[in-house]
Amino acid sequence: SIIKKQRKELQVLIAELKERDRELNDMVAVHQRHIQAWEGDRHKILTLAERCSLLTSELNDKDAVIKSLTERLKFLESQQNNSQATLENTQQKFKELTQKVTDSSVHCQALEEKNQNLHHSVLELAVKTGQLQAREQELLTMLRLKDNALIETTDYITEFTFKLKKLESALRAVKSEDFCLNREQKELNLTLKDLMLQTNKLRDVLSEKMEENNKQQEEILHLKHQNGCLRNRLALAVEMAQRKEELYQFAKSKQARIEKELSTLLQV
Repeated sequence: SIIKKQRKELQVLIAELKERDRELNDMVAVHQRHIQAWEGDRHKILTLAERCSLLTSELNDKDAVIKSLTERLKFLESQQNNSQATLENTQQKFKELTQKVTDSSVHCQALEEKNQNLHHSVLELAVKTGQLQAREQELLTMLRLKDNALIETTDYITEFTFKLKKLESALRAVKSEDFCLNREQKELNLTLKDLMLQTNKLRDVLSEKMEENNKQQEEILHLKHQNGCLRNRLALAVEMAQRKEELYQFAKSKQARIEKELSTLLQV
């Protein structure tokens, strides 16, 4: 019953460990999805940062173009009397470039606003990452508790193994006692044979002395008394042998029961 109870407890612990392991795997999968989403957002932010840098370089190039055009405009103003038509065309180009610069400035402001939004998104993702790290610490604590439970179970199994070793030593002691009982039984059998031989000799002597006088009859009665004593001793020896045989059978049944328990424990 103790083994069944311990087996049920081990099955409950194993089921609980599987459930905790399943929960941990689900949490790890959610954590991986969050990390993938965060990395996707980070990739987008880097892409937008690259685009912003490209637009900034384009804006710088256009500023340089505007400066060059301004210098050219001054040069053309100095030559206004010679090329009025060229000046008008240049002014038109200048207006177009100014419009382009204005559009670029508006686009740059929009990109800056988008960059700020992405910065806020990065901060939110950092907060979520901190929460996930805290959850990971909680899961690590749960794993440590599970490891402690496994260590306790291992200690219990070690104690059970020590008890098994005690049972094996008891089994060896029973086997040695069985060997002693067998040896005593053999000695009793030899004694019984000797007694039977002595009894046969006494019967022969009794048959020969039946024809003698009354004094010899007293001696015969005395021998009969001795014969009865020997028979009683023989009966006692036979009874002791039977009791030792019963003890031997009990030891064998106990040995079989211990071996059965040992095999059950080894299966556990």
